[in-house]
Amino acid sequence: MNKFSYQRADSANAAVSAVAGNDNTKFVAGGTNLFDLMKEKVETPDHIIDINKLDLAKIEPLPNGGLRLGALVTNADTAWNSEVESNYPLLSQAILAGASPQLRNMATNGGNPLQRTRCYYFYDLTTPCNKREPGTGCSALDGFNRIHAILGTSDECIATHPSDMCVALTALDAKVNITGLKGDRTIDFADLHRLPGNTPELDNNLEYGDLITSIDLPAEHFSNVTYLKLRDRQSYAFALVSVAVAIELDAGVISDVRVALGGVAHKPWRDKAAEAMLKGQAPLKENFEKFAGTVLQDAIGYGHNTFKIELAKRAIVRALSTAAETAVVA
Repeated sequence: MNKFSYQRADSANAAVSAVAGNDNTKFVAGGTNLFDLMKEKVETPDHIIDINKLDLAKIEPLPNGGLRLGALVTNADTAWNSEVESNYPLLSQAILAGASPQLRNMATNGGNPLQRTRCYYFYDLTTPCNKREPGTGCSALDGFNRIHAILGTSDECIATHPSDMCVALTALDAKVNITGLKGDRTIDFADLHRLPGNTPELDNNLEYGDLITSIDLPAEHFSNVTYLKLRDRQSYAFALVSVAVAIELDAGVISDVRVALGGVAHKPWRDKAAEAMLKGQAPLKENFEKFAGTVLQDAIGYGHNTFKIELAKRAIVRALSTAAETAVVA
């Protein structure tokens, strides 16, 4: 681990101001990913700003009927929060499918979306990686790529985003509140992360010095939800494919539906055009299969991960079928 200076901030404005003038600074809360990256010398910040004293550790109702998740609330406290469990069970399910209890007790709502890929080559300093060192190449393209992306890839990078929580937040149409050197702003959660394109080193659309202060959940609640995670081990493993589904049924037909995928792209993947195909349709397997085929129609396999295309299709059908049959009891 490299040497770094340390500072504790007592307000969001103080934390952001402390970034100015030092272009190699990192915020830290739980540190569950940052410290690992520092130990491996993938991340080498000169300065660390501890934000744990900021007043961002609350879950509060919003005037519009939604719910605000403070950035410093732990993933565990979020998953077990009574309002989240009752009104946003999809989020609770997704969080509890991720990591381990020990990590969920440390990881925060603001830090979880910013965790970096678990691509083997990204962590291996002896191999080329455009995400770690732009312009060096992508070792995964012709290497062992079983865990890698099949959607939204580029010749520069086929890494995947590892979060479970983010898949549910994408399906729920959450919003992210940010403060930074240019002031405050709010963006759709779906716009937080990026596809690799020609700049795979950029995981998200945050600007330098930006700090996530909270995440807002919308007022609408879904009665039929499920989070399906397929992985090599039953616990403490990242998704090969995950599916977050929320369905609203009205008189036996689908009136609203949200489907987001994890483990298949550089960001949580959602196809709103394909979702529109399901609205007004009966919750039948053949309709779900057609939807899955549309979502995966542009998928590309790279050898070891080609199986993910069929796996994702089957996972979508299974998740949709499960959600359609299971109503949430508040």
